[in-house]
Amino acid sequence: MKKYILSLAVVSLFYTKSDACAWSDPDYDYFNLFTQTIIKDKAYLPFLHNYSSRFYGGYNPALIPDDNIETWKKFFNNQLSYTETQNLVYKMSMNDLNALKNGSPTNPLLQKLGTGFYQKYKEGLDYLIEAKYLEPYMSINYVENENSFYYDRDANRKNATALDYNKTIAALTSLYNAARNPEIKQRYGYQLVRLNHYTRNYDSAVQAFKTYVAPIKLKGTVYFMSLDQLAGAQRGLEMNSDANWNFFQVFMNSKDRKESAFVSMKLSDTASFSNIMKRANTNEEKNMAYFLLGYEDFNNPIPTMEKMYEINPDSEILKVMAARSINELERSYLPTYYYTSDAANNPYVQRGKADNNTATKDTQAATTTEVKEEKLSFWQKIVRFFKNLFGGSKSKESADGKKTDQSDDELLDNPNRIPFYTTSGYGYDDKMKDYLDDLQKFTDKTKEKSKDEYWQIADAYLKFLKKDYKGSTEILEDIKTTNPEYLEEIKRMKVLNDIVSQPRIDADYEDHLMKEYAEYFVEKKVEKDTATTDNFDYYGEVPSTADFLKDVMANRYFLQGEDGKSFLMNNKLSDLQYNPNSSLVKSVEEFYRKPNKTQFEQQIIAKNMDSVGNVDAFFSTIYGDRAMRLADFEKAKSYYEKAKSFAGIPRQNYEWTEKNGQTITAKQYTSTEYDGFKNISNLVFGHNVWESFGSPDAESMKAESYTDFPFITTSMDKLELADVLIQLKKIGNGTGEKAAKANQLIGNLLYNTSILGYYRQLFVMDIDNSNGGKYDFWNTDRKNPYKYYYKNFLDTSYIEPDNFDLSISYYQKALKLSNNKEEKARILFQMASAEQGKYYQYEAKAPKDFDYSDPKWSEKEDARQKEMDNLKNQKYRTYFAQLKAQYSDTETTKSLMGSCSYFSYFMK
Repeated sequence: MKKYILSLAVVSLFYTKSDACAWSDPDYDYFNLFTQTIIKDKAYLPFLHNYSSRFYGGYNPALIPDDNIETWKKFFNNQLSYTETQNLVYKMSMNDLNALKNGSPTNPLLQKLGTGFYQKYKEGLDYLIEAKYLEPYMSINYVENENSFYYDRDANRKNATALDYNKTIAALTSLYNAARNPEIKQRYGYQLVRLNHYTRNYDSAVQAFKTYVAPIKLKGTVYFMSLDQLAGAQRGLEMNSDANWNFFQVFMNSKDRKESAFVSMKLSDTASFSNIMKRANTNEEKNMAYFLLGYEDFNNPIPTMEKMYEINPDSEILKVMAARSINELERSYLPTYYYTSDAANNPYVQRGKADNNTATKDTQAATTTEVKEEKLSFWQKIVRFFKNLFGGSKSKESADGKKTDQSDDELLDNPNRIPFYTTSGYGYDDKMKDYLDDLQKFTDKTKEKSKDEYWQIADAYLKFLKKDYKGSTEILEDIKTTNPEYLEEIKRMKVLNDIVSQPRIDADYEDHLMKEYAEYFVEKKVEKDTATTDNFDYYGEVPSTADFLKDVMANRYFLQGEDGKSFLMNNKLSDLQYNPNSSLVKSVEEFYRKPNKTQFEQQIIAKNMDSVGNVDAFFSTIYGDRAMRLADFEKAKSYYEKAKSFAGIPRQNYEWTEKNGQTITAKQYTSTEYDGFKNISNLVFGHNVWESFGSPDAESMKAESYTDFPFITTSMDKLELADVLIQLKKIGNGTGEKAAKANQLIGNLLYNTSILGYYRQLFVMDIDNSNGGKYDFWNTDRKNPYKYYYKNFLDTSYIEPDNFDLSISYYQKALKLSNNKEEKARILFQMASAEQGKYYQYEAKAPKDFDYSDPKWSEKEDARQKEMDNLKNQKYRTYFAQLKAQYSDTETTKSLMGSCSYFSYFMK
């Protein structure tokens, strides 16, 4: 148990902030508009802001050179490149170096250097031969104890105890004494300290440092490599304060050892950085100690930054703190997603007017005086911040039917049109605003004192967050720099200020975008084998400035009433299949048919009109389906006549092979398979024997008698189906049992293709009846549940709800015309089933004034459920009651009681 607990302690040390969901990466939740990595000293890159891992990114030798290699490169008078030096020091074998020593080198690099190279650098090369001999053994010996937290350690792994200790110490001491070059001499001293440390001869390691390293008055790379080993030995002796101070010196004076030195400080002493501050004497030490304190406790780093500023406003680590602070603000202000949770349950969305600007009962209840006082004051603060950040207008119809512009003030009263961006779920509050204000004051002050243009860039970005686009641009225009990273950031921020400050997107501005900023909107093709570059990693594509600008444009179009363009900024045409709500489909089609599209519309938006086969047939199928759900069979037929060339609902097949990885191909439908248009069984007019959506239709459904209706064939396409319904409707207008049956069949089809029916996939662009979000009973009255844009379109399933009264109305006609008691019982049961659908719709929308956090949630939920059950029995059991009272003696009723448990329960 002790091992387990200690393991968790170590894990928590390295992952101080983590997401509750293992598959979620918080570093994908914002756009990285301000590039933290533009700091000049790349040795501090690991200490930039991120949540995914203990340190930012991984060690990158291209950005953070190895101190040891750079020192060796200098030792060899820069005769070798960095890569060649690295090869010589770390990769080349001991045999190769001995061959050089013997005058017969075989390694190409050593041959190129020539035999004179050994004579010139004899002491250094002899040291490397000795170091390569020792290196395989240079790890600490593992000692098992009750508090150990390592598991499955390789017992046969080499470590320092495998060496003959006395013989090795003697050899190293002799080599130390023989060496004349001070740097090489100190390297032998380093090996003596390291050998004693790794064999757990901690006292001897401390003495070796004093004897062999410290007396050589060099405080370069080798000294701090040795100091790192000394600190490790001191930690072994529980001299934690001294160990920490020495690790601190390593941290401060090395480039590539900062991460390990920081971790070592953390492991040595829980009060490490506070204790270091007490020992700091020089301004440099104090400044670094303040940095570590601020880095470790990042709740509000500005007071610490103020102290660092007083010591050195040009400090590189002060820029690191500023970059982290800006990144924290950006995560709060500019998240990648705005989820479309119901306004009635979202504390960040103001309660107010519905889509038609007429308050519903629910929203009226939400806008009491108390809510106005508590919530609207908060919202006024929110809107003051966001009103111009992503301003815009949304067209709406006035009473006379004309289009008018909806102002930002009106947006306040509409829960579906909140100015973009909001901060739902990201913790924006007055404290965060104060943080932004304080940081902006700090950068404004520092840019006047520091000679580094970094502070001007930071100040301009904070002005961007505060909606001062003009002020931000003016700062950017005045910056004079040749730093390529600074220039790239300045360019990006000028684009942001231009586009975000634009209140409305029209054709002229779209032309401006293509002329000036096409590179941010024209997608670059990324080859499969380059998907591990800076823009990709394990989770896929990293959010970028281009993604941010795409979202801005999507929101602008949304506010302007151009929903089709908004949709296509973030989605493909084929995505409409998953949520085919009519108003959005109509808007997308209007854009599709728009003549004289601008270059931006053609190249950026219309490119997402991806292949769905015949586009006209795709739209016509969706419209025909909606008409069928509304029982307007004549209109459905007119659309289906235009959809004869429908290529099938576009779906993908995913296959994985070891050799080729994942391949994606378009689904090919068989000649007998339902594809969204063809191959519909006549069982769609039948009734279910039992409710099992996973069973074959022949097991779940039973056909009615179609003797009087020979035009109902075994298999139909949607055009034929619409024609059948038109004929049935005509027959149903007559009298007698045939008319009754015709109405019953229409009622059956409408019920069977509803959310409760076996064929619920037929008119919602789906290929089977497997359950999913689109079959949820949505708890919103809004015609469009999307509030900001359509970026998360596939995450928010929504289609127009079923109208169960339509099927009930046809059943009522059948019931009135039929004289067959058994048929009447069947019809009443079908009516009762449709009535259940009406109840489920009501239940989903019923107000609920408590949530799961309520301490009395359980008893309140029980009371609410009891109330809902009573209501269901009083208002939504009409046809069950009639069936029980008048037809309980029929064979149909008895059969239904055996196959339908809830009906059997009701009949009791």
